[in-house]
Amino acid sequence: MRLGLGLALASVLLLLTPVERDPLPARMADTGGGTQLITAEAPHARSTTGTVTWWDRRGGRWVRAGSAAARFGANGLVEGAGRRQGTSTTPTGLYSLPYAFGIEPAPHGTAYPYRRVTGESWWCQDNRSRSYNRWAEGLPADCRAAEAEHLVTYGARYAHALVIGFNYDRPVRGRGAGIFLHVRGEGPTAGCVAVPAGAMRRILAWAEPGRRPHIAIGTRGGRTAIVRY
Repeated sequence: MRLGLGLALASVLLLLTPVERDPLPARMADTGGGTQLITAEAPHARSTTGTVTWWDRRGGRWVRAGSAAARFGANGLVEGAGRRQGTSTTPTGLYSLPYAFGIEPAPHGTAYPYRRVTGESWWCQDNRSRSYNRWAEGLPADCRAAEAEHLVTYGARYAHALVIGFNYDRPVRGRGAGIFLHVRGEGPTAGCVAVPAGAMRRILAWAEPGRRPHIAIGTRGGRTAIVRY
């Protein structure tokens, strides 16, 4: 009788014990081939909040190095390949991180290529410009100021940031420009991923260019599930 009771109790405890899952990067289709990864995951495509986590691959396993609350676009997230400019949506997918920048000096320990913002730094988003989706020192003649970000005017939000390689290598006009991982402001973003200032500093001190970090952006499930990327 006691044996039967013990077995029944053990079965109940087993059901109540959560099954240990592989870490998120281990469940993804692709992580970019490096040994560092940032994941930006939202509960669903309409979400404007979620979690950014940064990971190290050590000893053949992905280990969480840190995490922080995140903000996404005011209109949620959308598949990167079908995104349209001006929609305030965050593009999902797996992207490179070309370089970091900021109004403030690079945080102590930063090894990543880092560009300091000046009063002449712009990010062109003009679809008619040859500088589309590129940093420019001095506003290019073919890039309208109304279709560009004057980086220094973004204050604390661009104190420190990482360029997300969305639509970057071979820019498609109309798909979107100026998608960054940056310091969060008061509310959702215009399409970027944003984290608290302290988290942004920690990410820059953690990232090592030789380990080829990428960022994966997606949702917990559905067509834009982060594990698909």
